[in-house]
This record gives sequence, structure tokens and C-alpha cells, in this order.
Amino acid sequence: MRRHPFVPNLLLPIDADRVRATQSGGEMTGPAETTAMQRAIALAASVLGTTNPNPAVGAVVLGPSGDVVGVGATEPVGGRHAEVVALADAGARARGGTLVVTLEPCRHTGRTGPCTDAVLAAGIARVIFAAPDPSPAAGGGGAILRERGIDVTAGLLAEPARALMQPWLTSVERGRPHITWKYAATLDGRTAAADGTSRWITGAAARTDAHRERSLVDAVLVGVGTVLADDPSLTVRDHPATRQPVRVVADSAARTPSTARILDRSAPTVIAVTAAAPTERLDALRACGAEVIVVPATDNGVDPVALVSLMFAREVHSVLLEGGARLAASFVRCLVDRVVGYHAPMLLGAGAPVVAPLDRESIDAALRLQLDDVVRLDDDVKIVARIGAGEEA
Repeated sequence: MRRHPFVPNLLLPIDADRVRATQSGGEMTGPAETTAMQRAIALAASVLGTTNPNPAVGAVVLGPSGDVVGVGATEPVGGRHAEVVALADAGARARGGTLVVTLEPCRHTGRTGPCTDAVLAAGIARVIFAAPDPSPAAGGGGAILRERGIDVTAGLLAEPARALMQPWLTSVERGRPHITWKYAATLDGRTAAADGTSRWITGAAARTDAHRERSLVDAVLVGVGTVLADDPSLTVRDHPATRQPVRVVADSAARTPSTARILDRSAPTVIAVTAAAPTERLDALRACGAEVIVVPATDNGVDPVALVSLMFAREVHSVLLEGGARLAASFVRCLVDRVVGYHAPMLLGAGAPVVAPLDRESIDAALRLQLDDVVRLDDDVKIVARIGAGEEA
């Protein structure tokens, strides 16, 4: 199994005592249930990026004797939830068995019916889920199942399951998209040379991995400076993808050229401008197929908080920020959840920095991140970190 971007240590041995200490309700779980949850997490990982705006969930059905009789993962939006897929796979063999699932079964009717109804209809005797559903409409399915006489256990491998669903959980718990800031730089933190050249800082393996990161999100966001300097496509090309993310450009004055590759209609494109943008430029962008949205302005251009709020209202629940130093600084100060840095073994000594000043003038004031993973990609190194709870950018 390949490494997973949100659960890099998924395959490490599980501490059984720690697992039992974090569970609540129901009977204690054993090796069969723990192994089933590991498989459910792997199933969820296999569909990450294909289910948005729904969470990527995995489910395993164990028969009464403890053998695996059904498996499933969330289908693309409008399709079945993981529990329904696994129960259909199990068929009559599910009766009297155990459903192991990474997220609490939902109790509401949205694009599909309640998973709790499917569980009851299948004759399941026991449900084990990793993480509770925090959404007001869908959460509480476990309590409904208990009321109907089903044994319910919560918390089995909750930590890796929550890590896997972190983008979706952020959108539910914070009411905004989960934002990953991605950059490529030299060892001395330069994203371009003094003459402006920047292709290619990292090698092919790192670039392929960056495309994989793109494939997981709903939208890719850059500033107009990146469009003018690099003319990127911002599409997923070097990694399999079931859809292309929306391309979003923060462009307060509508300076995006009509010839820019992000206007090639190969993926949806949104240009975020301010009220000061010239009307004729807006008309030209719309004529190229772009959607233009007007966003409140700050001293530095488009207001990042207002922009992500508008994106969230359009069911954009995860964003990959690929902009330059100024845009990165404006987001890191208040919005970034996760940082992915690709570092190449080269030195420039001058050129564009990774991020503009953050107004933190001492080591004590530095924004400290929690390191999640370090991966070697041929000659380059990928570093994954997140802003920890309680940290304010």
C-alpha cells in the first residue's frame, strides 16, 4: 500500500492497549475488529479526492463468525455511502454480523437515504465506528442504532480515521475549506532565482507527488502574480484523477491575460477580483469562459477570508494554495491548516522567498508547526506539517 498524505504511518503496528483505552460504549474489540478497521481506513484512503463534498469513508462487514463478508467505500457524490456499499456486498451474510466503519453512520436524508436505515434493514447486530459525525444534520446515528437494540462501539482507531477525513472535518467544524499550502523551494528557501526563473526547482518525482496533492482537493488557488510569471495550467496531469479541481485566481485588478493557460477550458476557472477591477477586463475574462466573482478588498488585494467563504458556499471544502510569497503570507496568517514543502538540494542565495514577512520578529514569536511526515522523492525531500491546535498564525 502506498503512503497516504494525511495518514503517513497508516501501516505501523497498532498499540492494542491504546486502542482499547480510547473506545467508548459497547463491547471491547479484538484483533479481528481492529484489522477490519485498518482495512476500512485503507478503503477510505483509496477513494480520497473522489467523493467531495462527502467524506471519504471505508466500511467492512464481518459475518457472525468474524470473517469478512463485505467491503465498501464512499462512491462519488450522489452515489452510495460506504456502509451501503459494504452491506450490499455482504448481502444476507450481514445478518447478525458486525459493521466496521471509519465514520459514524449518518441519520439524515441528503442526496441519499440514512445509513442507519440500511444498517437496521440488513440485520446487523453490532456497529463499530472510528470517529463520530460532527455535522448537526447527520450526526447522532450511533445513538439511534443503540435505541434500536444494536450494540455500538465508538473510537476504534479514531486518530488515523480522523486524520484521513481532516479536510472534510475542517469544513464541518470550522465552516470553511481545509487549506493546504504547497510550495517548492531550494534548501535556502527560494522559489525562484533572482532573474525570475523557477522551472524546474524539484525533480519529476516531486512534481508527480504535487499533482497527486492536486487530485485530492476541490480547488487550486494562486495569485495573479503566479499566473503572470509562470502561466501555469493548474490541472492534474501526472497522476490519475476522476475530476479536475476548480482553478481560482486571486486577481484584484483583473490582470489575468486572455491568453493564460488557466483559461483553456480544460477545468473550471474562477477569477476573484475586487470592485476596482476595470469592467472591460471582466468582460474579456468572461468571454474566455472564466467565472468572475467580486470579493471585498484589503490593503493587499483580495480579502482571503471573504474569498474562502465564497468558495465554501459553492461546496469547495478543500483548497490547495499554490500562490507566491505575498498570497502565502496572507493565508498563513489566518487560514492555512497544512503545509507541504518540496525542497530541492540546491542553493541560490537570492531570489523570491517562500513566504513574505509574517511580522514575527523573534524566535519566541515564530509560528511553530507540528511535523507529520518527511519523505525522500529521488533527490528531493517532501515535508508535511500542520498548524497545531491553539496556534494562531
